[in-house]
Amino acid sequence: MNVIKTEIPDVLVIEPRVFGDARGYFFESWSERDFEAAVGPVHWVQDNESKSRYGVLRGLHFQKGDAAQAKLVRVVSGRVLDVAVDIRPGSETFGKHVSVELTGENHLQCFIPRGFAHGFAVLSEEAVFQYKCDNFYCPSAEGAIAWNDPALNIDWRIPESDIILSAKDICHPLLKDAEL
Repeated sequence: MNVIKTEIPDVLVIEPRVFGDARGYFFESWSERDFEAAVGPVHWVQDNESKSRYGVLRGLHFQKGDAAQAKLVRVVSGRVLDVAVDIRPGSETFGKHVSVELTGENHLQCFIPRGFAHGFAVLSEEAVFQYKCDNFYCPSAEGAIAWNDPALNIDWRIPESDIILSAKDICHPLLKDAEL
């Protein structure tokens, strides 16, 4: 696997070695040994999957305190724009974000460490999105920031009129007002 650094050093793009032939392809989507050697030790405790249609935007979500989560995200089918926002107070990159297009064809994965808000927008007709978490979901530690916070200036690559949000994701606070 190849580890690609992003503008925020702790957010990494993982490019697996894909072996293809006339039958299709094969790749290791997860190897503890290889990940630990390239990135460091992480103990994954939960895998999640969602299926969404074009225009769905999920995020920007995070878990606070002891419930904070690192994530390893990927797309099984379709295309998404994956976004990680640094919400670590005192960080040199606080309030900055990284965007990566993840697709079922490019097989890229994104490692998002603890201390980041995360979200994604579906760019294809539909997408199946999978992610590993290093901590269990804790409803009382849930936090979020507005997907359209002007201070973040995220280009979601979808017209605003096409964006589909959950009732919960419509009303998140701006980063400056969020409880981190």
